[in-house]
Amino acid sequence: MKCIVCEQPNQFTMTEVPMPTVRPGEALVRIRRVGICGTDLHAYRGRQPFFSYPRVLGHELAGEIVESHSPTSDLQPGDRVTILPYLECGHCIACRSSKPNCCEQVQVLGVHTDGGMQEYVSIPTTHLIQTNDITLDQAATVECLSIGAHAVRRAAIQPREYALVIGAGPIGLGVMKFAKQAGAKIIALDMNEGRLAFCSKWADADYTVKASEDAVDQIKAITEGAFPTVVFDATGNAGSMMNAFKFVAHGGRLVYVGLVQGDITFFDPDFHKREMTLLSSRNATKEDFEHVMNAIKQGVVDTDSFISARTTFDQMIDEFESFLKPESNIIKAVVTL
Repeated sequence: MKCIVCEQPNQFTMTEVPMPTVRPGEALVRIRRVGICGTDLHAYRGRQPFFSYPRVLGHELAGEIVESHSPTSDLQPGDRVTILPYLECGHCIACRSSKPNCCEQVQVLGVHTDGGMQEYVSIPTTHLIQTNDITLDQAATVECLSIGAHAVRRAAIQPREYALVIGAGPIGLGVMKFAKQAGAKIIALDMNEGRLAFCSKWADADYTVKASEDAVDQIKAITEGAFPTVVFDATGNAGSMMNAFKFVAHGGRLVYVGLVQGDITFFDPDFHKREMTLLSSRNATKEDFEHVMNAIKQGVVDTDSFISARTTFDQMIDEFESFLKPESNIIKAVVTL
């Protein structure tokens, strides 16, 4: 079968590999869609934490069951599925606390272990979710949107509170969408005016602010001097993540959704005087996937406009560089197999 391998930073190769072995408790899945995300872009550029080469990328996946070797699973050949790509150990303190997304030994497809940028994968049926009642395109967006849904759940949004989302990429948009569903008033902050316009249209953001020297004053004015009670940073940029502290209201929460390969520092007196809560949000859970799928089924999430670029498996290597260019204005790129 065909497989695309990231051999080292800035180098993909197309190769032929054997079909995967299907062990008891697993199913063979034919991959039909692969979403391209920030993790893939950072890995390609050599800036992704927890990563080693060579690696098969791809963890935003939609496919079809070819065969199942799990008698306890209801999944049948022909069923469409999305894949929960976080393979937990099941034994550590996080797993025992029903937090498999932050398992001590988690193996994320496409990061710690090979992912779905290949024609077939073998996956435990416990990590497959049937998607027969949504399209393959919709199923390919579920993992990405679940990252935002999980961050919103971590933040415990209260109705009518101001939520500032820094970064209007796919993850930030997911945060906005589900924070809005939770009842928050959304402020979107980004450097790109086109992205901000998309936030208003797609995520129904209440306010948009272009990142500039007066952004603090603008956000202070929007919130009548109080600042947002919850701030999400979805940039994966160390400067932005450290700057985010200044936007948080006294008694508020700051949620790091993005991940950076480096240190984050802050001025402790400011942190203490506000009695801030600092949270990280990692991966997602099956509950988040189901929440996103329900939102898609109900028409709350428009995946048609969210997917803004497409390519085929055979063309992916040639076109991948274009996905990195800001001028491409791509929200979500999807590979079709």
